[in-house]
Amino acid sequence: MSRRFDAIIVGAGQAGPSLAGRLTAAGMSVALIERKLIGGTCVNTGCMPTKALVASAYAAHLARRGRDFGVETGPVAIDMKRIRERADTVSANARTNNEKWLRGMERLTLIMGHARFTGPDRMEVNGEEISAPSIFLNVGGRANVPDFPGVNDVDYLTNVSILQLDTLPEHLVVVGGSYIGLEFAQMYRRFGAKVTIVEKGPRLVSREDEDVSEAIREIMEAEGITVRTGAECISFAPHADGIEVGVDCNSGSPTEIGSHALLAVGRRPNTDDLGLDAAGVAVDARGYIGVNDTLETNVPGIWAMGDCNGRGAFTHTAYNDYEIIAANLLDGADRKLSDRILGYALYIDPPLGRVGLSEGEARRSGRPLLISKRPMTRVGRAIEKSETKGFMKILADAETRKILGTAILGTGGDEAIHGILDMMNADVDYGVLQWAVPIHPTVSELIPTVLGDLKPVD
Repeated sequence: MSRRFDAIIVGAGQAGPSLAGRLTAAGMSVALIERKLIGGTCVNTGCMPTKALVASAYAAHLARRGRDFGVETGPVAIDMKRIRERADTVSANARTNNEKWLRGMERLTLIMGHARFTGPDRMEVNGEEISAPSIFLNVGGRANVPDFPGVNDVDYLTNVSILQLDTLPEHLVVVGGSYIGLEFAQMYRRFGAKVTIVEKGPRLVSREDEDVSEAIREIMEAEGITVRTGAECISFAPHADGIEVGVDCNSGSPTEIGSHALLAVGRRPNTDDLGLDAAGVAVDARGYIGVNDTLETNVPGIWAMGDCNGRGAFTHTAYNDYEIIAANLLDGADRKLSDRILGYALYIDPPLGRVGLSEGEARRSGRPLLISKRPMTRVGRAIEKSETKGFMKILADAETRKILGTAILGTGGDEAIHGILDMMNADVDYGVLQWAVPIHPTVSELIPTVLGDLKPVD
């Protein structure tokens, strides 16, 4: 005899608890199942601890630059144990607050355990079968570990295990030159480690435009980070000094010897041990759960939210998945995934704020384009802070006069990008923002100026 609920939510990451709150407030009985830590990736191994580490790294970097601002600080010492404790505290506090909220929620049953489907409307957890007419999957993802030669012969790090370090690596080799890899590379360089980035592709962050990639490489190299691109045959082997990483690049040494190696080569969904076959839920070749425009799977009554559906690998997209589902089920709305305008950020220093199409994507669309670009050396706020690396670039449709996409690589770029994101969601002529009166001195105040310089592309 199974225990019956109105809804089952699997996973207490970003989307799950919020959906539980809406469903229980609507009078439904809900089972929320979590097999490990309340809060999911963001709270425990993603955004919160890593951005706490980024903040510590920035403090160290700024302290070393004290003389640039007329401040004498003396030698800068790094206490990795204290740095780790601070990040752990940030995560623990958020996790505890989430758990208290959930345990006090009326009509919610919080179950700690691993859930697997036994049918399209039922699951087994801790030896008990539970069932519900509506099931919501919010199971997240984990670090991808490719089958590199020798990878199982060495003690590599992932984005999770590196958070446990409380000593400074002598030489950290980061395999993967995208978002996770770049953030850890810069922070550990600022903590004092020697750092090498190994990237299989021809440039860093290959999803971005070449000018963005090149500017990011310059930022990394200016801080003493070695960047090895074009690493076609990555391999691993034990070495007396740690780990030998074979890179087989077009130039330079064929290997890098590191005391530690971090694998930052993408993510994979936590869907391989859910018993999806028993429910008939379809996945793609990479294991992501297929969903339609309203997040429902191919099985009626089963939805997938967050990283596991492959429709966004960010905390804010997971939360928006919850918003879409809740609005449609409880508010009579007709919200769709296809209405979402994706914005995101890369949290190196200076950060990259991005929304919409890249220049390459816009050019390939064949539409008539306008483009404007301004270096941060011409942004007063950046000059005042002596943080002038990067640039701002805006793309617009020449016929509709709608903004298509923007990149702001520079101080405050992760915040300033929201002015563009809001205008794109409002779906209005860019002239509306061009004639706004922004606050001085800010990074955002230059956006109307950049819009005023929009010119047809070659």
